[in-house]
Amino acid sequence: MLLSVEKITAGYGTVAIIKDISLEVNKGEWVVVIGGNGAGKSTLFRVISGLMKPKTGKVLLDGYDLTALPSHAIVELGVIQVPEGRLIFPRMNVKENLLLGGRNTRAKPHIASTLEKVYHLFPKLKERETQEGGTLSGGEQQMLAIGRGLMALPRVLMLDEPSLGLAPIMVAEIFKTLHMLNQEGMTILLVEQNVVMSLKSSQRGYVIENGQIALSGNSQDLIQDERTKRAYLGT
Repeated sequence: MLLSVEKITAGYGTVAIIKDISLEVNKGEWVVVIGGNGAGKSTLFRVISGLMKPKTGKVLLDGYDLTALPSHAIVELGVIQVPEGRLIFPRMNVKENLLLGGRNTRAKPHIASTLEKVYHLFPKLKERETQEGGTLSGGEQQMLAIGRGLMALPRVLMLDEPSLGLAPIMVAEIFKTLHMLNQEGMTILLVEQNVVMSLKSSQRGYVIENGQIALSGNSQDLIQDERTKRAYLGT
């Protein structure tokens, strides 16, 4: 496996938000993590990215322990997070935002060719490359956030709620692009509120409830599971 989370417990102060969580992501796989608000999905991502240190457990990339590393070192190794809320730099133009994503040691020699690929994936960004990021529409800002992540040449691309606040047509466009990337071999770990679309798009999924893994398995099996239907699909 490429990415492994082993028995992670983490939280704030004495409060554990996630408890004894384990999951795996194989190379070239698309894995989704679903759960209600406050279930611990974003906390899990923060631990994997090195933004939060776990109380117990470890995170491995190709068997290499990431747990004690600072976040910038984890980026250098290829674990790249596209954060919830996009967090682009609003006063910098599109191209400047993208170029910042390609500053790590692995990505820097390929920055020109990667930029060309990002513009091919998201032609709107090429059209807007001199426009300030803060003036883009919500969907365009999400494209920019994903493009910035791709500039870092991810071995694992982690996306936290990429459809949040977007119109359905833009959500479909984002997922179409992610599908293309996955078909080309990109490894994707996704936290997503759009349960139906994320399970239909991915190969495997994990369901987090109250900070713990409640269900896991093939995405098509999860979408048919009665517990998933009751909790997240309204049936």
